[in-house]
Amino acid sequence: MRWLPPAYVAFVLLLEPALPMQWPVSFLLIALPVTAAYTLGPVSVAAVTVVAVAIEGTLAGTPCCSGRNIHQLWGRHYVGAYIATALVGILGVALAAHRQRQERHLVRANSVAEALMRTLLRPVPHQVGRLLAAGLYRSGEVGTMVGGDLYDIRATDAGERVIIGDVRGKGLNAVRTVAGILGTFREAVYNDADLPSVAQRMERSMAREAAEIRDDELFVTAALVEYDAPAGRVTIVNHGHIEPVLISCGEVTALIGPPALPLGLGTLVEERPVAYTHPFTPGDVLLLCTDGLIEARDDTGAFYPLLDRLRLRFTFDSAPGPADVIDFLNTDLPRHTRVFHDDVAVLAIAPDDSPPGDR
Repeated sequence: MRWLPPAYVAFVLLLEPALPMQWPVSFLLIALPVTAAYTLGPVSVAAVTVVAVAIEGTLAGTPCCSGRNIHQLWGRHYVGAYIATALVGILGVALAAHRQRQERHLVRANSVAEALMRTLLRPVPHQVGRLLAAGLYRSGEVGTMVGGDLYDIRATDAGERVIIGDVRGKGLNAVRTVAGILGTFREAVYNDADLPSVAQRMERSMAREAAEIRDDELFVTAALVEYDAPAGRVTIVNHGHIEPVLISCGEVTALIGPPALPLGLGTLVEERPVAYTHPFTPGDVLLLCTDGLIEARDDTGAFYPLLDRLRLRFTFDSAPGPADVIDFLNTDLPRHTRVFHDDVAVLAIAPDDSPPGDR
């Protein structure tokens, strides 16, 4: 937008000779300092103010430029315009200084939030316990990685436990909830015997946070997964989240099971969340994602066809790895949508069938 002040001046200079002499278009330059304050710093706005007054004087009383008498340079109306431009220039300098302070404050706040998000959403390791893993994260906030999506993988005595979730809202307001829910998950997975118990502890944590911030509509959709390597299966608890997608033997299937309300809304019912299981053996890949992936739109407004795209890519690939799936989505999704309006988090996991000594 730095082109705006020069464009504004060019517009006035082109308009001046096109109108009758009795129409002093140079008065439009009074607004130039405020226009410059949107994009330039205080010193530059002050310089623009001086230039605006100089151009006003030139157009007011220079015969070669305006055809007016040189004595009009100090006419009452023109002097009033000079003074008004100077006063508006002072206002523009103040506005520019205030804008720069706000920008610096926002940059600092975003930097702190991004540092926190990097701490919370740590890079997905290649291997966690007996699982191979890969992940992808894109924030819906342009230019930042601050968002409301979350994920984590932990190796516990009960098996490898995974969470992926989506906090209502996004940006800085969602960071606190992300921190709270991940902190509870990381504690619960080591202490609670099964996934429904983990989910119930997270539900209680969400209820406390909602009471603290007085937000009755605070909730998190989440899918919890536990991998039992000896049994060759996964156990899933789904709290209003997108169903996990299984890629197995060239087939792509959404694992649909008993739904539960999102975390934070459990007080509406008194039922314990129900877990369901599915075989999960070497060669399979389980894909977990947030709604930012399937709701990404193309130029026509069509949603990203996740299952169709996965089938097209992996139907003839009997044993892709988690990294293969993530790499495909990381290149295919930007071809479908140019602008991400929501956070996108994707997690892919697969059993590790290598001998324990090779892990």
